[in-house]
Amino acid sequence: MLRNGLEPWHLLVVAIMVILLFGSKKLPEAARGLGKSMRILKSEAKAMKEESNVAESVPAEPTTVHTSTESPAATSNSTEPPAN
Repeated sequence: MLRNGLEPWHLLVVAIMVILLFGSKKLPEAARGLGKSMRILKSEAKAMKEESNVAESVPAEPTTVHTSTESPAATSNSTEPPAN
């Protein structure tokens, strides 16, 4: 019994139970929602793959970090005197 896994009649019983639980009106809506989410997932995966291929083909430019030795108060253009 457990050696063969799911047999065709098991799937038939599951299908009948799904129809009984959710009703015939909800099944087309659920199928549409599932199809829409599968299309979105497929397009996002394709976009990520293309982005990855572009990133691999173009070498990364080195980034430079500019640091300032002056304090923020010294570079302030404020005309007010410092608070006491």
